[in-house]
This record gives sequence, C-alpha cells and structure tokens, in this order.
Amino acid sequence: MAKFMDVHTGFVDGTEDQLREVHERALAAEASEGVRFERMWLDPEAGKVFCLSSGPSKEAVLRVHDKAGHPTTEIYELQIEVGRRADLSDTGRSCG
Repeated sequence: MAKFMDVHTGFVDGTEDQLREVHERALAAEASEGVRFERMWLDPEAGKVFCLSSGPSKEAVLRVHDKAGHPTTEIYELQIEVGRRADLSDTGRSCG
C-alpha cells in the first residue's frame, strides 16, 4: 500500500476535540475505499490539519475525505521514507 500525506485548511484555533471528531469521521468512511488513516496532526495557528494514510491510490484517499465531509485537493504520495537509526547500545553492539 502506498502512503500519503494530505493537508487541509480552515482549522484556525482548532482544538484536539475537533481534530478527534474529524479523525473519527475519516475512520468511519475508510473501509469503503481500502484506505487506512494512521495519524492526524493539527497546527491551530496556521489552521492546517495534516493526515497520514495508506491506501490503493490518491483518489481513494480523496474520496474518503469527501465522504467524511472534509475534502482537500492537497495530497502527496510519500515515495521515500527514512527512519531513525537504531541505537547501537540497544542491539548489544558497540561502536568502538
């Protein structure tokens, strides 16, 4: 499954409760399109919500957002991912 990040505007002074409500509506609609919403973040000063999801296509993610009542046109497929390196001390190896 591909991963996507999409951006929504219009959430100036949004709250955690409002974000939770938006997320719950997305979760209720995701199965119909084979999409899985992983996380959402809110920047209340900028009025932006960022959604991380996985699914078969951008179009499927956009349809879920439409069904959930918070459409967007700004969506990006995350094709390259880099994570944190494991701490060598956690693996029992040392670097020296």
